[in-house]
Amino acid sequence: MTEASYGSIKGGTPITEEMIQGFADEAERGYSPELLVTKRRGPGRPPLGNAAKKVGSVRLDPALREEAARRAEDDGVSVSEIVRRALQEYLRSA
Repeated sequence: MTEASYGSIKGGTPITEEMIQGFADEAERGYSPELLVTKRRGPGRPPLGNAAKKVGSVRLDPALREEAARRAEDDGVSVSEIVRRALQEYLRSA
């Protein structure tokens, strides 16, 4: 019989039955509310300004997407940033 696969943790280590049991045992013992409140997450995504942002999608043909990806890599930014810059420039020129 094959062993069940539960995926892996961030470093690539496979998740085992023993790990799952350990997590369950820890959860059943309970957590101190102070630990849950004071535990900081990572910095998250940086803000793009003062207002909340909306997520949208844009369809790009593969060649344009590849060109945007190359430019983004050259500039050290994301493809989303390239699209934002291009849209801002287009709207300013109108």
